[in-house]
Amino acid sequence: MAFNVTGVEQGEWAVLRVSGELDLMTSPVLRQRVHDVVAAGHHRLVVDLSDVFFCDSSGVGVLIAARRLIRSCQGRLRLILPDRGADDGSHVNRVLGALGVRRLFDVRPDLDSATTDDPTTAEAGPLSA
Repeated sequence: MAFNVTGVEQGEWAVLRVSGELDLMTSPVLRQRVHDVVAAGHHRLVVDLSDVFFCDSSGVGVLIAARRLIRSCQGRLRLILPDRGADDGSHVNRVLGALGVRRLFDVRPDLDSATTDDPTTAEAGPLSA
């Protein structure tokens, strides 16, 4: 499967759908797309990683950098990491958990929950770091 990043807008949210392997060779593409979205004035970003079946440390680095960039703009970043996805389970979810950085992200199971503000969790968010 080839690496691909597509962008759409859903309400106030920009959504980047990522598929394939997020690694040393492909992570610069995602980094640039995140920068392009922010440069276009979008400060509410969802990165859908449902179809990413491999992620290495450079991919994790891009996600952490995206979080830092969005926070510097007082924006919001949400990741879509379903419990089951990309064939046998979300690889990215397992990688972020194993590295202890999953708690830094606002993780949602699907696009609807990622682009909807729930008043009961509006103030709750990922940990600061």
